[in-house]
Amino acid sequence: MAPALVDTVVHEQSTANFKSQAGQYKEAAFGGPKLYKKELELRGTGEHAPAKYPNYLPVWDFEKKYPPLESFEHYDHGKDADASFPNLLKDAKVADLTANIGAEVHGVQLSKLTDAGKDELALFVAQKKVVAFRNQDFADLPIQDALKIGGYFGRHHIHPTSGAPEGFPEVHLVHRGADDTTARDFFEERTNSITWHSDVTYEKQPPGTTFLYLLDGPAAGGDTLFANQAVAYQRLSPEFRKRLQGLKVVHSAVEQADNSRNRGGVVRREPVTSIHPLVRTHPVTGEKALYVNPQFSRRIVGFKKEESDFLLNFLYDHIAKGQDFQARVKWEAGTVVVWDNRVTAHSALLDWQDGARRHLARITPQAEAPFETPYEEHNSGAVGFEY
Repeated sequence: MAPALVDTVVHEQSTANFKSQAGQYKEAAFGGPKLYKKELELRGTGEHAPAKYPNYLPVWDFEKKYPPLESFEHYDHGKDADASFPNLLKDAKVADLTANIGAEVHGVQLSKLTDAGKDELALFVAQKKVVAFRNQDFADLPIQDALKIGGYFGRHHIHPTSGAPEGFPEVHLVHRGADDTTARDFFEERTNSITWHSDVTYEKQPPGTTFLYLLDGPAAGGDTLFANQAVAYQRLSPEFRKRLQGLKVVHSAVEQADNSRNRGGVVRREPVTSIHPLVRTHPVTGEKALYVNPQFSRRIVGFKKEESDFLLNFLYDHIAKGQDFQARVKWEAGTVVVWDNRVTAHSALLDWQDGARRHLARITPQAEAPFETPYEEHNSGAVGFEY
């Protein structure tokens, strides 16, 4: 059993009594129930074939409401992994996407992994930050089997506003239907579709090891960008990192809920706000990473608005401009992308205009409450590894 670099820490949860202000939240990736045309998805259009996976088409249950999420004790299986990855990578071909974030893997079937292989997957993804596994059978599995695999890594998160396959609210769908050309409207008011974020950081226990798999997509376009938030942190000067130590940030779900209501969508749970450290520590690798994003982060606790905006906007800009710690993942049939939501940010790209369907499913296991360990200069670098 591989020891964790960070001992288990008990953390008190903070809830913000915070009236959310207008943030930078924007949502361009999905059409929502107002634009959804099930009959066109099932039969196709003159230009586009029917949906390849009709069992994954979205439904929005307006009657079903969920209570607030309760805290739970999370265990990260990366702590148990053999760092030589004998079960995960013994027959694999691995190619790095960049020098400091991302890998592409052939020769591994995620659905066939043993528990030991899943432990190694958790560690490998924590180290690489994002991994694209090609030629997977994930989309062809019964949905409950795919959920069982994801459930090994934590409690399933039920998204408060997204569409889901009928009977499986634990699956978050990214769906833009065939012949949906609302991107033209979007770009009437925006110059680009970049929306850097980590998923649902407003939860008390946001996701960790996260799975996203392609069901249907355009021939070109719709790639996903990923940023290494640990390297983004390491690039800051030691004095700046010291100043960030101990700062806490309000994260809000209010804008996402309002956006869903405005589009005729659902709000399954009342929106929440949470307070998390601006810098969080990974429980297995010990790496520290920036933990802010313009979609859900709202204000630094104890700062005046202008002060908070100034610092947060600097960090957002730092992350967005860091192409030397970013990777771009191109989707293709049979791809499952696994990333560690604790130490990465990502953005979909809305860059195709031919009305092709883009349809993906996300399985989103929740992890521990974010925590920060004391500042240590020697611990500011990346954790090295071999495979």
